[in-house]
Amino acid sequence: MTRSFRASTRTALALALPALGISSAGMADTDSADLAKSLSNPVADLISVPFQYNYDQNIGPDDDGHRSTLNIQPVIPFSLSDDWNLISRTILPIISQSDVAPGAGSQSGTGDVVQSLFFSPKEPTANGWIWGVGPVFLLPTGSKDELTADKWGAGPTGVVLRQQGPWTYGGLFNHIVDFAGDDDRGDISSTFLQPFMTYTTADAVSYTLNSESTIDWENHDSAVPINAIISKVVPIGGHPFSFGGGLRYWAKSTDNGPEGLGLRFQIVALFPK
Repeated sequence: MTRSFRASTRTALALALPALGISSAGMADTDSADLAKSLSNPVADLISVPFQYNYDQNIGPDDDGHRSTLNIQPVIPFSLSDDWNLISRTILPIISQSDVAPGAGSQSGTGDVVQSLFFSPKEPTANGWIWGVGPVFLLPTGSKDELTADKWGAGPTGVVLRQQGPWTYGGLFNHIVDFAGDDDRGDISSTFLQPFMTYTTADAVSYTLNSESTIDWENHDSAVPINAIISKVVPIGGHPFSFGGGLRYWAKSTDNGPEGLGLRFQIVALFPK
């Protein structure tokens, strides 16, 4: 474990542990638990703005690279009719990395945006399933050559899940193919798979286990990180937030990709109706 990783871990835990330990009479009520369960549903009718920090290490041919990524991920639902919502999910990465490629040095800036739109029924099916489908877009917003694919991409995305008692389980996927951009850059045909399972307690603590696997069909490669996260919904100044943190393990990585353990810390601002 590198010195940089240990320092990042100590910093994140110093921030996360006090938040997770906050307690008040209002935090154990039904509203907080309902908000926590809604966060486990990617197509919930809830405006939220997650700030998700990820730290990965052992990158590059010599395993001496590391990367910090802050994903800003606003989720905004729109009512289309009495029966349907449109859920907008945006991922804007802000990246700081060093030694990820030989001789490349360090880079900092924005990465490429992934924009998903889900058309989702407002009510679950008769069997209790919640689902949504729609398009996903890749926007080449990276501020430096090392931080962008420099390609425009699009494809389908979908999610299906079920919520039973304290449990939420399901999966999300998308597949992106490039259709424009720099011809000198590699083509994109990439599938993202995110199976997830969450247990939420009556006092709004959620235990989440998921994977965020990527399959690169052009280069016949794949990555399989496994994330274990603990989070809690708490009110601050009368406004609900979710604080969480945990670890990820790279069960499989792409060539010269991250290896071993990584860190995740997240803060989510919630805007219930």
